[in-house]
Amino acid sequence: MHQEHVNLVDSVREGLADPPSAAAGGSVQRDLAWRNRQLAHAGVAHAQRLVLDRYRLEDPRAAFELLRETSQRYNVKLHILADALVHVPGPPSGSRSWFPRRPLPAPPSVPGLGADSSRAQHGAVLNAALRRALEIAQTSMGNVPLAENGLLRLEKHVGLSREFTDFFAFVEHSTTACAQAAENRRQITVKDVAVSDAFDEGSRATILEAGSRACHSIPLLSPKGTVLGVMSTHHERPLNGLTDAQLAALDDLASTVGRWLIWHRHTVVLTALEGLHVTALHAAGPR
Repeated sequence: MHQEHVNLVDSVREGLADPPSAAAGGSVQRDLAWRNRQLAHAGVAHAQRLVLDRYRLEDPRAAFELLRETSQRYNVKLHILADALVHVPGPPSGSRSWFPRRPLPAPPSVPGLGADSSRAQHGAVLNAALRRALEIAQTSMGNVPLAENGLLRLEKHVGLSREFTDFFAFVEHSTTACAQAAENRRQITVKDVAVSDAFDEGSRATILEAGSRACHSIPLLSPKGTVLGVMSTHHERPLNGLTDAQLAALDDLASTVGRWLIWHRHTVVLTALEGLHVTALHAAGPR
């Protein structure tokens, strides 16, 4: 991760202990909304400055519009595009192409997800995967955060309260089951949230208030073992544990999703970056 971006995110985190609304007696919900806006803005802001400097554009607004238009043209979420732009090595100096002779492999199949992998969009695959995970675990509540900038960022959710999704919009500490599943790269079952030591008290209270008494988290890994995100199921009652068949089915599902996500990152997202590069060079004009 670029040191400038590390410093930017760290500065946001330091400010989270005393957000403006807290000092003014604002609600916890407003404080969470403020925190989430700051963390969401950090990655896009860094990508915006990188585009501005790399292509010598006239002003920050032009850089942001380039990011926004590229996001829409290639149907890649703005925060995913920004994250890739910050972390993928930049184009060769003076090159009109960012990824010359890049292979474009066919998408991996996503059996059982009810989606055509060659046409499916990022959000549709995650939605289908989450629905399948809930079927396997026999519950109606769950969520999928993806790894981004050293955090887990909530991407999809079903059956969970607004208070839950605001609280867990970004997860950075290992005091949650999803963070521990990502850190340990293995499935984790919390049989009873009320008494488990897997959570800090704020996380525990938020999960219980959402109606979840137990949860199960499955890491989403690339074929090389990189953590791409987590799928979690939530249950209204304490669990004795999932069966071996359920654990195996969830592991297979996570492997399928991991392969598709890494394919998406290496094809669709890189194609969007290539398009941004070509458009930016044209906008910048002769050097």
